[in-house]
Amino acid sequence: MNTTDLQAMRVSYEIGELNDSDAPESPFDLFTGWLKDAVAHQLPEPNAMTLSTLGLDGSPNARTVLLKALDDRGFTFFTNYESQKGNELAAHPRAALTFLWTNRQRQVVVRGVVSKLPFSEAEGYFAVRPYGHQIGAWASEQSKVIPDREWLEGRAEELRQKYPEGQAVPCPPHWGGYALEPSEIEFWQGRRSRLHDRIRYIKQPDGSWRKQRLSP
Repeated sequence: MNTTDLQAMRVSYEIGELNDSDAPESPFDLFTGWLKDAVAHQLPEPNAMTLSTLGLDGSPNARTVLLKALDDRGFTFFTNYESQKGNELAAHPRAALTFLWTNRQRQVVVRGVVSKLPFSEAEGYFAVRPYGHQIGAWASEQSKVIPDREWLEGRAEELRQKYPEGQAVPCPPHWGGYALEPSEIEFWQGRRSRLHDRIRYIKQPDGSWRKQRLSP
């Protein structure tokens, strides 16, 4: 593939619009509606989101995680606290989340402060995860350099022997949840001729939200 091929790649966004009248007072209502729409259209992993953090060296970092809850505390996800993202969030507890629903020509960007959830909530969610996922959480020293794939498979097998399937697997102490409490949520709807719709919600000191329409 050469540069010319890439320059020729484009899609005309024409399937939707985001009018000011379509934007409710709460961004959570709009987000929930868009998420339900993504689920209804059977998009692959509609709860997938890119988590962007500030690296320990000051450089930005990003990876995909899964949204597991949305409530008054914000957007919840679970991971290894000792991973690269865990260390970055400990040092700089602010982050951004990006949801991209390509087939619906929509994107949502969420920015805010991140905090850990109580360990009891991690235990509750961990208990309902598939057995293989539970073993994986114990086996993986997430983000650490390992010798090879065989080392990882061997470690997982050791843990399967320690915690046989059918028995309760305890939640690792280094594994748990985070909630991102949003201060800004921006909704993007693709439109024809790149004249996209962008509406940003900014949280106010009294807890209400101020809406702004942004130029594409």
